[in-house]
Amino acid sequence: MVLAASSLQGSLEEAADLWTAQGHAPPVLSFASSSALARQIEQGAPADLFISADILWMDRLADMRLLGAPGARILMGNRLVIVRRAGESASTRSPQAVLANLGEKRLAMGDPDSVPAGRYARAALQKLGVWPRVERSVARAENVRAALALVERGEAALGIVYATDAAASSAVSIMAELPADSHPRIAYPAALLAGSSHPDAAAFLDFLASKPAKDIFARHGFCTAALPC
Repeated sequence: MVLAASSLQGSLEEAADLWTAQGHAPPVLSFASSSALARQIEQGAPADLFISADILWMDRLADMRLLGAPGARILMGNRLVIVRRAGESASTRSPQAVLANLGEKRLAMGDPDSVPAGRYARAALQKLGVWPRVERSVARAENVRAALALVERGEAALGIVYATDAAASSAVSIMAELPADSHPRIAYPAALLAGSSHPDAAAFLDFLASKPAKDIFARHGFCTAALPC
C-alpha cells in the first residue's frame, strides 16, 4: 500500500505498471494531499510507503517515529506555474503581470495552511510582493489536482499548480512560471513506514529511485538528475 501526493498520480501509476510488468505483484496506490495522507498515517492507517510533496510533512512523521529505517530519500522535484483555462487569450508573462488583472476573479491553489503546493505558492506570492493583493481572491483547494480542476471547469480564472499537473492537462494553458528562488525547494521525499510488513515494500522504494522509474518521472516533467529544475 503506497500513500502518495496527488500530483504524482499519472507518473506513479506508470511506474507501478512497469514494476508489475517485471513480474512483481501490483502495489495499491492511494492519492491525496500530503497533509491528508500524513494525518491518516498518524491515525494508524495501514500502509507501507509514503511519498510526500514536501519535506515538512515527512519530517513530522519522522519526529513521531512513524518512519522505518533508513528514513526518507528525495525522489524528484517540481516547479510551480500559473495557469488559465485553455482556449482563452493567453500569453506568457511575468507572474506579477499575470496576477495584476485578477480583480475580483478567483485564484485557485492548494490550501496554503496545509497543502504543500499551496504553501509553496503563498511563499512565492509573498516574495513577489503580490500576496496582499490576491489573498482575498484565493480559492483554497484540498489538493493541487482539485485546484487544477477549478480552472479546467472555469470556476477560477487562474490557478497555481505544479508544472507536471499543467503539462498533463489539455484543458489549461501556462501563463507564467514562478521563480524557483521565490519559494522553498519543491522536493518529494519517500520513506518506508514503521508499520510496514509487506516483503516487497523496500524493493519497490528502491525501484522508484532507479533509472527506469526516474526516466518515467522525467518524462512527466518532474525534476530529476536527468531533468534539473
